[in-house]
Amino acid sequence: MTGFAVVDDGFSLDGRPFRLLSGALHYFRVHEAQWTHRLAMLRAMGLNCVETYVPWNLHEPSQGVLRDVGALGRFLDAVRGAGLLAVVRPGPYICAEWENGGLPAWVTGRYGRRVRTRDAGYTAAVARWFGELLPQVAERQVTAGGPVVMVQVENEYGSYGSDLVYLEELAALVRRCGVTVPLFTSDGPEDHMLSGGSVPGVLATANFGSGAREGFGVLRRHRPHGPLMCMEFWCGWFGQWGVEPVVRDAAGAAEELREILECGASVNVYMAHGGTSFAGWAGANRSGPLQDGALLPTVTSYDYDAPVDEYGRATPKFWALREVLAEYAEGPLPDPPPAPAGLAGPVRVSLSEGAPLSGVLAALGDPESGPHGVPPTFEDLGVDRGLVRYEVRVPGPRRPYPLGVAGLRDRAVVYVDGVRAGVLTEEDHTLPEPVAGPARVELWVESLGRVNYGPRLGESKGITGGVLHERQFLHGVRARALRLDAFGEPGAVEGVPFGDVREAGPTGLFRGYAELSGTAGAGHAGLRLPGWTRGFAWVNGFCLGRYWSAGPQHTLYVPGPVLREGTNEVWVLELEGAGGPVLELGPGVPVREG
Repeated sequence: MTGFAVVDDGFSLDGRPFRLLSGALHYFRVHEAQWTHRLAMLRAMGLNCVETYVPWNLHEPSQGVLRDVGALGRFLDAVRGAGLLAVVRPGPYICAEWENGGLPAWVTGRYGRRVRTRDAGYTAAVARWFGELLPQVAERQVTAGGPVVMVQVENEYGSYGSDLVYLEELAALVRRCGVTVPLFTSDGPEDHMLSGGSVPGVLATANFGSGAREGFGVLRRHRPHGPLMCMEFWCGWFGQWGVEPVVRDAAGAAEELREILECGASVNVYMAHGGTSFAGWAGANRSGPLQDGALLPTVTSYDYDAPVDEYGRATPKFWALREVLAEYAEGPLPDPPPAPAGLAGPVRVSLSEGAPLSGVLAALGDPESGPHGVPPTFEDLGVDRGLVRYEVRVPGPRRPYPLGVAGLRDRAVVYVDGVRAGVLTEEDHTLPEPVAGPARVELWVESLGRVNYGPRLGESKGITGGVLHERQFLHGVRARALRLDAFGEPGAVEGVPFGDVREAGPTGLFRGYAELSGTAGAGHAGLRLPGWTRGFAWVNGFCLGRYWSAGPQHTLYVPGPVLREGTNEVWVLELEGAGGPVLELGPGVPVREG
């Protein structure tokens, strides 16, 4: 029987010493039709294993409503077909620069600060979820002929808390769900992280991007014996809106990888291929040492400056890491598969129809709720991704006073009596001009991504305080949500009142078409929206994610399987200021190249 085990200070596979040379690839950030190609790229780089997270919120967006939970099993089958092993990190929290760290908004909205603790309500929700998810992992363990060799318990818990009772209960739950392969935790190589995030009987691993000898030295103080493994070797970094992209020198990354391997350790290259946070699932972080500063939303691209770029192409870093990994591989490495083909040149996308945001809300929005004494948050309304229109009246007659929002998360376009009055943010939360009463105020509030790391994890979105006129709260607030998921319903946009694009106004849903020929087998394209401000884009009903003129990302990745011969339909949901009626589909460039 095939087996993978912890033996002394290393691993064994089928009774012989084995070193895990793994690379991170998130199945949910890669179009399923491209899994085979990306896995072949990892194997050609010299890896023998692939690691993936599992985002709970993607698969259970509302309580009891499950969505394509079997995607993980299909991915693991593809991993086995590629001749690779698999490490599964099911959470329930994953970080991953993913919305809410993978926790569903309905969970954090209900349990608040009790998430990621021994709280009975929270752990019961996790148990129900793992009961749905983990059987497909158990069925695909290496002992059953599958690829799975290790499963993680939680994720970087020592960066968040110290509830070891919770971790032990979670490890026991994973075992009850049929997982028998070795379990592990992963934390930064710091004493407080390792003491807060590791438990007896579960392998402890470390995450870092450099200084392997020092990092493993700290790990050895906590675990004198057992395999050494860097579970996240950060060979690049993620991008944030309004911040220049972070890139890492290929030669330097290769030398750091060599140091890990010279320590006799196993490794997981994070990321080997980053992919894309489609459909608005990118998360956010907070600035400051206590994560109590400004919100820093993550860009749609998860290119990560990885060895295999967002478009599936080998980079100089791929070849540099491959050269190091080849020294530790069993036999010669396979050649990379052919590079995916992009469009031969730019293709014009002509937007011919548009509908104002109010018309889109009327067609696709939830029923209006209220009037409320206080504004409901996104969590109160059951909204994960999208926006909410809040409407409230200023009584009168009264003279002009400052009007603002307390606890705004994250961005609001404000109209007074139908006229745009300004854009508010958490930091700049008061309109530039005072407002007299009576007046009707609309606030179109957008979430820019829930925090995925640190003590602000799970914070609510929307208006979390209130609308203030002078120092007076305005009550009687009505709210209506426009969810991103509403656009994915079959035929949904056919109910939108489209008209001539020139009369649609600065915000709303815009529709256009691109004619493509010779796209059979095309591996990708890039969509550019010159002059457009901020919103979301779709091609043939597939949501590419958020665009924002703040940069650094200026091109949205379009997976080749989304494209088709002939007419391709493009939608743009602009939330702040529309640009010209012509967009461009082209070969595309990853965010690291601007």
